[in-house]
Amino acid sequence: MRISVVSSSFFPMNRAGTMDVFGYLESMRYRYGLYTADIWNWSLASLDQEHIQAVRGALVEREMRLAALSTDGSHLWEDDPAARAYNHRMTLEHMRVAESMGANMVRIDAGAGVDTQTFGEEQIDLLATRYREYAQRAHDNGYKIGAENHYGAERNPLEMRRLAEAVDHPGFGLILHVGNWRGENADRGDAMTAPWTIHVHLPDSLTDEGLAEPMALLRNTGYVGTWCIEFEGGATYAQAGVMIARVQSVLEGWRLAGT
Repeated sequence: MRISVVSSSFFPMNRAGTMDVFGYLESMRYRYGLYTADIWNWSLASLDQEHIQAVRGALVEREMRLAALSTDGSHLWEDDPAARAYNHRMTLEHMRVAESMGANMVRIDAGAGVDTQTFGEEQIDLLATRYREYAQRAHDNGYKIGAENHYGAERNPLEMRRLAEAVDHPGFGLILHVGNWRGENADRGDAMTAPWTIHVHLPDSLTDEGLAEPMALLRNTGYVGTWCIEFEGGATYAQAGVMIARVQSVLEGWRLAGT
């Protein structure tokens, strides 16, 4: 089954020194029996090639694939041009890392501020140009790049649809954090962006019904990616196991129903 838990879910353990990226992979593969990883960039000790190759080796040794490299700190838009240039360099670094580790997808946030509701024209022009540039590199190397409804204007489904249409590239898509919308279209956000969704984050706060409905929506719109679980406040081993079982139950229900 294509299930994973994003490594940021274990950040409290990472910060306490009780889990590093290798412990995360060991847990995914042998504690939970999963073959898919979603690595958050801050779970990595370094972006140095030696460390990245060691992580790549750990994935190969466990016969795991890296569904996504989820990154923070390299978003595209900053008001300061120097900050934008720095983040551009960091995006290229993360793309190099993703290529070295064989990632299927890289998340790079759009930016533009946590309190914004819409992208300005200058912002959307820059975002479309940059994402198209990154998407072409990703496409040429066999993976995709995308933005997540994470904060600011990204949480407006109209703006995320606008962004996807502006980029208009097969190497670009959206990472859907289920239900993380605001504004008058919040209730329809998942459905409005499902056609462009290339990766999913399922928050642990979802009820059973709240989990099954968006999963069915995505399946019915052709989603074939990984069902990735995200604990926003951090997870214990037991909590992660329970959420994995809940996602497995939905998938098992589909199989038994022949759908």
